[in-house]
Formats: sequence, structure tokens, C-alpha cells
Amino acid sequence: MATTGATIAVLGAGSWGTALGILLARHGHQVRLWGHQAAEISKLEQDRENRRFLPGIPFPRTLAPNADLAGSIAGADEILVVVPSHAFADVLGRIKALAPALPSLSWATKGLEPERQRLMSEVAREAFPRADIAVVSGPTFAMEVAKGMPTAVTVASSSAAHARRLADYLHGDTFRAYTSDDIVGVQVGGAAKNVMAIAAGLSDGLGFGANARAALITRGLAEITRLGLALGGRHDTFMGLAGLGDLVLTCTDNQSRNRRMGLALADGCGIAEARKRIGQEVEGLAAARDFHSKALELGVEMPITEHVYQIIYKGLDPAVAVKTLLGREQKPELG
Repeated sequence: MATTGATIAVLGAGSWGTALGILLARHGHQVRLWGHQAAEISKLEQDRENRRFLPGIPFPRTLAPNADLAGSIAGADEILVVVPSHAFADVLGRIKALAPALPSLSWATKGLEPERQRLMSEVAREAFPRADIAVVSGPTFAMEVAKGMPTAVTVASSSAAHARRLADYLHGDTFRAYTSDDIVGVQVGGAAKNVMAIAAGLSDGLGFGANARAALITRGLAEITRLGLALGGRHDTFMGLAGLGDLVLTCTDNQSRNRRMGLALADGCGIAEARKRIGQEVEGLAAARDFHSKALELGVEMPITEHVYQIIYKGLDPAVAVKTLLGREQKPELG
């Protein structure tokens, strides 16, 4: 039976933060949904739904939008950070100023810190070296979670007790939460797949077909795994929900913002125009730069990431990039 009646601060009122807040409130928890823009939070309070990101999904009675960070985290049993990766360090700094001896912290942010290409766990450890930390990741679209459609995720933590507690908060009739102690692997899988989704969108947008998409997904998994192992993750993690599961989801369905970015680029849109068309954060853009840099630093071969980086930041023609990838020299598939 899931734990009920906790007070949970969900920090980040975008689509994913709102969806998780709705899920947790439906499970009987008191949820404080924080956002940094007071006007937007006021609108959420007035509408009792997030009409911008999740229209038609009413807030449960126990979900309270809040623009006051101090009030949101005060006395909370769990703090779940769900802001974009570029804002993660700043939000943690603000939390630390209010609660320097925080006992635990969790997040559902996917990406690397842009300044130093660090995993979110490294940022969290620097801010709260004594806290138990946990990450939630897996194949999830916010609207499906908000609608109560069947979903499964992984909760990874170095503390088994923290992983179980957070999984209990999330677990319900249509939402299954598995636990793991591979916090590195779960983060790498959840962040690097966004780059592969841009590649899949590019390939599909250029009309290369289902065979090419399957090849990109498979080889994308191989390079995500190589990088994850180099960073200390475990191979089996990349065969699970936070690896293969999330990769397949984001590469094959147009609910994926990163896949739609690839489709837009294939259609001739510039980055700014494509961002405007999508209207939400596209984590794969920064991830392509950050994972390209990390791969060079570690000497890990990541050809798909390299080509996506070249398209976004160096102006490489997408058609040339995809053809080059598929025409690389013959080599053994495994080993």
C-alpha cells in the first residue's frame, strides 16, 4: 500500500512538474506546486488547471499553486525539483539559502548542467553533501500522466530507503515506480535520449523511413550506453525504463518536443523558429552540446550526438548528416 498524506513541494510548474503534482495529489498527498513567475501561478490558482501545458486537466483539491519558495518547502516531507536543467543549480542555490541542512532532495529534471556538463546528482551533491538524493526518470509524456494513463518510471537513489519512499509517493493504480541504486545510469539515459530524438525526427522529416529510424534508435542506445558506462553507470540500466524505454518513447511519438525539433529542422526551420513552433523547453538542444563536450572529454565515440551537434551549432546540412551516419565504415555491431 502506498504511503499517503505526505506534504510534497513540487518545484517547477511546467508540463512535467504540473503532471507530477497532479499525480501526487490524486494519491492523497498535499502538493505545493511552485513556480517562479507570480503571474503564471496566480493564473493556475484562478483556473485550477494549467491551461497552457495541460488544458482540460483539473487540479485535485489538495494541489496548491504557490509562488513563494520558502512557503513551498517549509515543513515539506519531500522536495521534488522539476525545472529545466539550465535552472537546476540556481533553484538548488535558492533552496540551500532557505534550508541549508536539507535531509533529502529529489528531482525529475533531465539534462546536464550547461556550465560544467555535470550530472544533476553532482550539482545536488555539491549543494547538499549530506542529503539523501534521488532522481525520477523513465518513458513519460506529461499529458498521459496527467490523464491517468498507464505509466512506469524508475526512481534511483544511493539510499534504498529514500528510493522506496519516493516510489511509494508516486506509485498508484496507473503509475508504477520501480527502484534502482544506479543514479548515474538513470540520469544519463534520461538526458542523452533527447539528442537521439532530434536525430530520429530529422531522419523521419527527411523521409528516410522506418528502417533508418530503427537503426538510429539502436545505435543511439549503443552510444548512450558507452557514455553511461564511462561515467560509472551499469549496463543493465540502459536496457530498462530509463534507457531503452525512454529512448523508444521520445524517438517515435510526436508528443516528444525533441523529436518535433528534428522534424522542424528537417522542414527547413531555423532553431529560433522551431523553438517558437514547439513553445516549450527543448532539452535536446543543450544536451547535444553538453554530451558532445562530455564525449570528447572522456574519449567516448558518439557519432549520432556528434552529427546532431554539428547540425545545431555548426550549420551542417541535415540530409548530409543522416546520409553520412548511415554510410559510415563497416565494423562489427557488437564488441
